[in-house]
Amino acid sequence: MSSSSPEIVLTSSPDGPIVAYDVSAGTIVAQFTGSRSPRRGLTVVGKDFGKSYIAASHISPTTGCGSIHLYKWWSSTAFHNLPLPEPVAPLAASFDGLYLFAGGISGSVHTLSVPSGNVLKSLPTHNKPVTCVGVNHDESLLISGSDDGTIAIVPIFRLVGDSECENVEDIILHKFAAHSDSVTAIVSGSGLCYSQIISCSADSTCKFWSLRRGTHLRTVVFPCTISGIALHPTEPEFYAAGSDGSVYIGSFMVGSRKNVIQGSELMTFPHKHRGAVVSAVLVNAGRNMVSASEDGIVLIWDVGEGQVIMAFGNEMSSISDLVSATGISYNKGHSSAVGKNVATECDIALSCEELIKTMPVRQMIEMEDLLKVAAEDRSRAIDTLESAIAIYEKLLELILNEAKKCTLSSKQR
Repeated sequence: MSSSSPEIVLTSSPDGPIVAYDVSAGTIVAQFTGSRSPRRGLTVVGKDFGKSYIAASHISPTTGCGSIHLYKWWSSTAFHNLPLPEPVAPLAASFDGLYLFAGGISGSVHTLSVPSGNVLKSLPTHNKPVTCVGVNHDESLLISGSDDGTIAIVPIFRLVGDSECENVEDIILHKFAAHSDSVTAIVSGSGLCYSQIISCSADSTCKFWSLRRGTHLRTVVFPCTISGIALHPTEPEFYAAGSDGSVYIGSFMVGSRKNVIQGSELMTFPHKHRGAVVSAVLVNAGRNMVSASEDGIVLIWDVGEGQVIMAFGNEMSSISDLVSATGISYNKGHSSAVGKNVATECDIALSCEELIKTMPVRQMIEMEDLLKVAAEDRSRAIDTLESAIAIYEKLLELILNEAKKCTLSSKQR
């Protein structure tokens, strides 16, 4: 589990401190006190260690009022308490650390400026409490899910701009009834699958959606509630956190022609948590997975072997959320390895030619099959690019329409 930077995960609790663990050693490196965080109420704001914060939703046990606590990595107490017009639970942050998005019990999504805490906009997105929020791969869209089973997709520029209030229907890009029960988590795809999102629900399903059209692509039916989804950074695989203590393994590609896939067709890791799994994250470039359960236990897995290699936690305190903080300095130290074993284009061409001349027929057939797969992957990549261009065109159209409204309004004045 070696890495160029510390692999850190954070756990929150409704009745205990936020705890930071060093994944490689299984040791506690920091604790942050004073927050009583509900489910999905924890996130890391910003990627630069010196400028990033830990944000936690907090509901006062005495007044019931909602706020967000901001922590610096080197202090155990919150340095800022951001008041909100209502209690909030799920949090998400923009990648640059400038904005924080919070889902309220009224169904509104609140956008805050960091670190001032000023509420820039409160958008009544859903009819029931917001249960999860997330930012898509290129940071252009905010995606939220609700207790009413709906999912909404909103352009972020609509949430952080200073434009005058307008109809909610004009701001929301897509809104659709996704599940028959509460949406527990939403993740945005990456790589070849970044034009998709996956939602999971208390109705025991995970559903795949087109981010461009907001249309349904596929459903996976599980034997239990799924509380979280983790996506592999380099492989088309996802890992689902089950309320039965299992972590299920699925693929973006398997059964792509099937509209419904049964959870019995998926594999699970052989070991199970004793309690419901609330969240799972991948670390160490996808070689390891960290999962946390409600009973306070954190497990570290070897993804390739499917085995638990470490267990730690506090059985006296429950866990409401688990997030990874490794992205803060993940890329540091990797540049020195890029230049190793460098060969010229001529050397590579000669090596390939010599290899083909001496290659057995079976291996040549296998190589042809691999080339076909590569061509299919390239075709999928082109389709994904076209989908992304379509999304950007729609966003540009929205921006132009808003600019025209502002111009018209100025002339009328």
